[in-house]
Amino acid sequence: MKWPKNIKDAKKLQYEIKRKIKIIPLKKKLVFVAGVDAAFARDTVIATACVYKYPELNLLEQAYSVTKISFPYIPGFLSFREGPALIKAISCLRIKPDLVMFDGQGIAHPSNTGIAAHLGVLLNIPAVGCAKSRLVGHHREPGSKKGSLTYLKYRNETVGAVLRTRDNVKPLFVSPGHLIDLEGAIDVVLTCTTRYRIPEPVRQADYIAKKLKLLDPEA
Repeated sequence: MKWPKNIKDAKKLQYEIKRKIKIIPLKKKLVFVAGVDAAFARDTVIATACVYKYPELNLLEQAYSVTKISFPYIPGFLSFREGPALIKAISCLRIKPDLVMFDGQGIAHPSNTGIAAHLGVLLNIPAVGCAKSRLVGHHREPGSKKGSLTYLKYRNETVGAVLRTRDNVKPLFVSPGHLIDLEGAIDVVLTCTTRYRIPEPVRQADYIAKKLKLLDPEA
């Protein structure tokens, strides 16, 4: 697809994407789950994708891409900055994932089109947003034990969950992106979380992206 180069065209595409988002229960059993993340080095985006067997969480494959940045940093439009590189990394995988987890938002976004929603629609794949911070909405603090949660509300709608993934750590902000509902998104995130706060597929993708960035002497 042709990615927008300016904010006017980006807003138009966001509106088109929003109309195509489907928040529905998963239609098939998950076997392969991918986590993706990106890092920036000078004028490039380093995107990584890591595929795990689900629910055993055995790492099966890793892929990455390096793409020139073609869109400025504008809050609420992360998809246009990272999206091309992330899609390229996912397309390099030999194993087609049944679901992709993103270090970012799903529908818990000002226009309901966070990166998990945006790319979920473009790839036509179930997608989950798993962010470390809140972008929109309000919520109560969840309990301190793993699995405790409260719901994230925005414009009188439930757009996500504030989920404790380990005892006594900061919660994550989980929201469905496409072809999955909130309950399914919560279940996948908890199943993929082991010793760390971040789900293993996303944590591994973040680790690889940062490792590749360090190989750039001017990063």
